[in-house]
Amino acid sequence: MKTDNTDISAKPSLLRYDIADEVLAFSTMRHGGASTGAYAEMNINYYCGDDPQAIAENRRLLCSELGIADSQLLYPHQTHGCKVVEIDRELLALPSGEQQQRLDGVDAVVTRQRGICIGVSTADCIPIIIYDPLHHAVAAVHAGWRGTVGRIVQKAVAEMAARFGSEAGSMSAVIGPGISKKNFEVGWEVWQQFADAGFAMGEISDSAKRNDCGRRPHIDLPRCNKLQLIEAGLSLHAVTECGICTYDNAADFFSARRLGIDSGRIFTGVMLRNL
Repeated sequence: MKTDNTDISAKPSLLRYDIADEVLAFSTMRHGGASTGAYAEMNINYYCGDDPQAIAENRRLLCSELGIADSQLLYPHQTHGCKVVEIDRELLALPSGEQQQRLDGVDAVVTRQRGICIGVSTADCIPIIIYDPLHHAVAAVHAGWRGTVGRIVQKAVAEMAARFGSEAGSMSAVIGPGISKKNFEVGWEVWQQFADAGFAMGEISDSAKRNDCGRRPHIDLPRCNKLQLIEAGLSLHAVTECGICTYDNAADFFSARRLGIDSGRIFTGVMLRNL
C-alpha cells in the first residue's frame, strides 16, 4: 500500500492498494483538487453540497490520473441502506441520467466489466473493496453503522456469488480509511441495534453488555466488517485493514465528525484493468 503525493497541485493524491496486477484500487486523499473550505481539495461527491464546477474539475483530474473517460467513472447515491447493484453492460449502455437513476439509493456496487472504475463515498463510514480473482469481479461497499448492522458487506459477497459464481474462499478484501473504535462513540440505542442483530458485542465494542451509568459506548466498525467477511467465508489472511482512522487523520482524509456533514467525501474506487 502506498500513497502518491507527487505534484499535488496537478493531480490527486491517492492511497493505493496492492491487490493484484489486474486491479487498480485506491482511496482519494484530500489533496490535489479544485474544491475549497471543508471540501478541500479532492471531492467528487455531488451529494454533499460542494460546488458542481469544482466537482467536475476533480472528476476530470481523477479520470486523467486513472487514464479513463468521465463516462467510465461510476458511483451511487448512497442512502445508508443495503442495496447492491451490478454495473453490467446494460447499465453502461444507458444515458448518464438513467444510469444515475439506477444507482440512486445504492450502497454497494459489483462488476466484472473491465476499464470502468466503480466506487463508494465515505467520510468516517467504512469503504470495502472485494476482489474475486477466479471470476475477475470486484465490489465496492459503503458500510456506515446502519449498513454494518444490515450486513451489507455479506450481501455484496452473496451478490457476487449469485451473479458471477464467486466463492468466498477465493476472494480477498481491503478495508479502507474509516473511523476507529476509540473515536466512534455512539448512543446506547445504536449499541442495542448491533446487539439485537446478533453481533458479539464483546468483540466489536468496548461494552460487552448494556450499561446505562452515563458512559457512552464505542463500536469498532472496521473490525465488525472484517468479522462479517470472515463469517461469509473469506480467509482471515485475505482481509486487509489499511488501519487509517479518518477522525485522527482529517487533514488527509475527510471526516464528517471532525469537519461537519457539509464537507467532502473520500472516494474509494476499484477498476479491473483492460488486458
